[in-house]
Amino acid sequence: MSVTREYTARKSGTTTLKAALEEMLRAYQLKSRFSETYLVSSWERLVGKAIANRTGKIYVTEGRLFVEITSAPLRQELVLAKSKLIELINREMDEEVIRDVVFL
Repeated sequence: MSVTREYTARKSGTTTLKAALEEMLRAYQLKSRFSETYLVSSWERLVGKAIANRTGKIYVTEGRLFVEITSAPLRQELVLAKSKLIELINREMDEEVIRDVVFL
């Protein structure tokens, strides 16, 4: 007895898993919180290992990124490059997640 499998193309009313998850996050108003959490978890990838190693606590509250920097010279450099950092983060996240950065 041979079993034949029929593979059908995607139906016109279906969506991708990514689109469904994004729709769910928007429907439950979790998109911004998800983006903030994703930003914190991907901090090392965004800024590089050298900066990440000199970073203490990182958290986001109401569009403000709080970053504890353990090196005074690095903190000064990041203060001077604050607008570039905000632009980099928002471009990487494909939305405006961060409006301001506070260095602690």
